[in-house]
Parts: sequence; structure tokens; C-alpha cells
Amino acid sequence: MPELPEVETVRRGLEPVLTGRVLARVEQRRPDLRWPFPERFAERLTGRRVTGLTRRSKYLLIGLDEGETWIIHLGMSGRILVDASGAPPPHPSPQRGEGGATPQLQGQVVGEFHHAAPAPGKHDHVIVTTDRGAVITYNDVRRFGLMDLWPTADLDRHPLLAGLGPEPLGNEFNGAALAASLGGKRTPVKAALLDQRIVAGLGNIYVCEALHRARVSPKRLAGAISRPRIDRLAGEIVATLNDAIAAGGSSLRDYRQADGELGYFQHSFRAYDREGEACPTEGCPGSIRRIVQSGRSTFYCPRCQR
Repeated sequence: MPELPEVETVRRGLEPVLTGRVLARVEQRRPDLRWPFPERFAERLTGRRVTGLTRRSKYLLIGLDEGETWIIHLGMSGRILVDASGAPPPHPSPQRGEGGATPQLQGQVVGEFHHAAPAPGKHDHVIVTTDRGAVITYNDVRRFGLMDLWPTADLDRHPLLAGLGPEPLGNEFNGAALAASLGGKRTPVKAALLDQRIVAGLGNIYVCEALHRARVSPKRLAGAISRPRIDRLAGEIVATLNDAIAAGGSSLRDYRQADGELGYFQHSFRAYDREGEACPTEGCPGSIRRIVQSGRSTFYCPRCQR
């Protein structure tokens, strides 16, 4: 499942082609994903102007005029891909028809360009064309993703967003905040960090990586970690996420960036999916071990992670 770095990478890829643009055409090609689409979904999106793109945890939030937000979760296999080849050049020269009129393009708003989009694929479930001709396609093989429309002023009350913990890349996240959230908890720290009420957006990959960088055992009880080690863990969570975003996220199965490129952070994994390999910590003679915690694979070094 795409985690915070993958969703943030997609957000950054979509921002230049969506911000300020009108959703000129919206095609909804099935009635549901994980859940049914909102009532009149395509109709309610069509003609709306995008005011900005943000992210909360693993959710992409696309702000619309008239006070609504388009919420997207990529699920297990969702991708959002951009084809901007139909967009006009920076300073287009309008082509005029007889009498000086600008011709109308079928299926789009009046424009100064022509782009024949490829036929939709089997798993292309939502296709949006902007007023500048960029085509944004939501593709989801397993259909575990979801979309919703919600009043922007009440986003914090949305059932999927209410109760989420602090953003690890936000100003409110630091060692003190993490210590307060973990205090007294008798669950393993790995499980605690996967709890979205404690830190928003972390998933299995980046928890494994941050714990290894901080040299904290995933089996250690969350409430029994000293404050200096929590401070170090908080710092490594932030560093791990920033490094992953800089690498375009991690592509293990289905994930792609908005331009279709793979993410590259998987080539920098220190622990995740490296069972049996030598621990990369300098001077550590151990090797990476895999255990199962709460039904999830955990990768760690029992020698340097205590």
C-alpha cells in the first residue's frame, strides 16, 4: 500500500497540472472502488476549478472551488498517471476557422490544441481532462482505493481523517510529541508506530527503516523507550520520509509516480525486505532478520537494534 512518501510524490507530480485548472471532463467508468463513488460524482466534479493540492496521512486532498475537497486514497494498487501531451505550449498560437472562429474540440472545452487520448485500459476507473488538455487517469487493478467529496470546512470531521495523529513532516511532530503519544503503552513500538492515531502516514516499510536507523528494536515496548532514544527515533522518522520522497517513493509492486516512473527508494532499504543480508550499520556484525508482528513482516537487526 502506498505510504506517505508515495502519496506526497504523487501530490507533487499532480500539483503543476491541476492547480488552478478546471476539470473540463470527468469520466467515471464503474460504480465503485472499495466503496461506491459519491452520488453524482462525475457530474459534481465536472466544471470545478482546482484550488490546491494537499495531503493528510496517506490521503490526497484536492481542493475545489465552491468549498469542497476531493479525497483520494490509493489503496493497495491505485495509481494516478498524468498525460500532459495534449496541453498547449506555453504561448500557443490559436488556429482559427472560417470567419475567425476558434473551433470547438469534441469531448473538451473550447481550446487551442488537439490531443487524441489513448483508449482507456481495463483498470482505468476515473479519467479527468483539464481545460488545458492534460489527462489524469486513476488506475486500480485491485480496486482497494477510494474517492469521496467532502465540505472543505469540515475535513477534520470526515470519518477517515478524524482522529489521525500528527503529520510527521509537520511542525507539531518532534521527540516531545512522540514521547507523549508512546508514554505508558505496553504494545511493541513497531505496532504503536503503525497506529495512525499516534503518527499519521507511516506504514510497514518506513517504520522498519526508521527503527533500524534509530537502532531501536521493533519488539521493545513503546512505553519503555528512554526519552533520548525517542528523540533520535523521531528524527529518523522525519529523515527516512524525506529521503524516500526525494527518491520518488518505493516501487515494490504497483506504485508509480504521476509521470509513470518508478520510485527508487527501495534501492536504499537498510532493513526492509533484506532478510539474511548483512546489517548495513557500520561495525555491526549482525544480519537482517524477519519476524511477524501482528500479521505483518518486520525486518530488523537483533544485534544493533535494542
